[in-house]
Amino acid sequence: MPSRWLLAPAFLAASTSGYATTYLSLAEAQAAIFPGAALTPAPTVLTAAQRTAIEKTSGLRVRSPELRAWRVAGGGWFIVDEVLGKHEFITYAVGLGPDGAVRAVEIMDYRETYGGEVRNLKWRTQFAGKTSAAPLKLDLDIKNISGATLSSRHITDGVKRLLVTHDLVLKKSA
Repeated sequence: MPSRWLLAPAFLAASTSGYATTYLSLAEAQAAIFPGAALTPAPTVLTAAQRTAIEKTSGLRVRSPELRAWRVAGGGWFIVDEVLGKHEFITYAVGLGPDGAVRAVEIMDYRETYGGEVRNLKWRTQFAGKTSAAPLKLDLDIKNISGATLSSRHITDGVKRLLVTHDLVLKKSA
């Protein structure tokens, strides 16, 4: 019979194992939001002044100065971002049309053990057409998902932050 001291580390290792699902690669997310469009990488490093302006305007913290963005032929932007769910990061993509309005949101990687309902198309389509002028508040203009409240809130906040980033930084560089 194994010693109970050997079982404790095995239990801890099993209980802390990660859970991650990759739903879309970068190329798949780009094709889902902008089918057939040519995208040109436009990585951007936000200055301290830009980060401060984004935070002040959006009311949300800018976690990283590095923005993973692509220009879309014919106008628009494709941006990959990460937000914290409850414990782990959620990687998502946002497509913005030439007018800066959300075209679509795609969940690329979901690392939480629950709350993956944010990948539901009906929930994600609530963002379509939203601009930085929209409140983008959970339970106000974006419906919450029971059991995925933090993921829902943080993705909503992330989209809001990216819309403000578009208005203050990307639109000016186009």
